[in-house]
Amino acid sequence: MTRTSRLSSIARAAGTGAVAGLIGAGVMAAGEKAEQAITRRPNSYVPGRALLTLLGQHPGDDVKPFVWNHLMHYSTGAALGALRGVWAITGIRGPYAHAWHTIVRLGFDQTVENATGVGAPPHTWPVREKVVDVLHKAVFSVVTGILADRMLSPALASARGRTSH
Repeated sequence: MTRTSRLSSIARAAGTGAVAGLIGAGVMAAGEKAEQAITRRPNSYVPGRALLTLLGQHPGDDVKPFVWNHLMHYSTGAALGALRGVWAITGIRGPYAHAWHTIVRLGFDQTVENATGVGAPPHTWPVREKVVDVLHKAVFSVVTGILADRMLSPALASARGRTSH
C-alpha cells in the first residue's frame, strides 16, 4: 500500500468514525435525559461554558448556554469518533478499545473543563456524580466503537508481530 493510499484510508476512517461519534453522542444525550428523569439530576452547562471560555468569553457559573453545550457535546463526539474510526481501521477494536476510548473521552472532557477553569477536578465530585459520568461516557464509547468496528474493516491492522517492541 502506498503512503498516499494509506493516508487516504485513514482520512476516510476518521470521517466514518466522526459519523459514528455523532451517533454515539446522540445516544449518550438520550441516556442522560432518561437518567435525569429518574434521578432528578440537573443539566450541566459546564461543556458549553468551557467552549465559550475557549472562544475568549468569560461565562459565569449561572450562565446556561444551551446551544453552546450541544455544540461542544456533538463536536467532541465527532472528534473522538474520528479517533475511534482510525483505531478501527488499524486493528484497535472491540471491548479493549471501548474501555480505552472511554478513558480518552473522560480525560478529554476533564482536560478541557479544568484547563479553562470552568470545571471542578473529578476527585472533588461526589461518588455518585463520578459513577454517572463514567457510565454515560462508556455508553458513548461503546456505541461509537460498535458502529466504527462494523462500518470499517481492520484493513490497516499491522501484522508485524505480537509484542509492543
